[in-house]
Amino acid sequence: QVQLVESGGGLVQAGGSLRLSCAASGRTFNSYVMGWFRQVPGKEREFVAAIRWSGGSTLYADSVKGRFTISRDNAKNTVYLQMNSLKPEDTAVYYCAAALRFTLATAAHEYDAWGQGTQVTVSS
Repeated sequence: QVQLVESGGGLVQAGGSLRLSCAASGRTFNSYVMGWFRQVPGKEREFVAAIRWSGGSTLYADSVKGRFTISRDNAKNTVYLQMNSLKPEDTAVYYCAAALRFTLATAAHEYDAWGQGTQVTVSS
């Protein structure tokens, strides 16, 4: 069973940076796509970024392109989301997700496992 544990959220001023981590366990993740999503109350979960564990190809939402970077550390079974130039509209609960698939995916229903989420708050 896949287990995902996020960490690294917090409160930061606009223009600042945070790095989120997602520790993955329970499987060999070579055949997985890992994603980051975010959600604010009353809205649907929104795609942020995804990475293929094998090969490392990436995909980003237009709203974060050029500011966020997704990466993975194979030795630590951990996926990261480096968030720079943060804006108040980036405030949300951020979720890590895993999908057993070959191609990168942006829809939440395409992911099989989810972490518990970590709060990111950006003050203006």
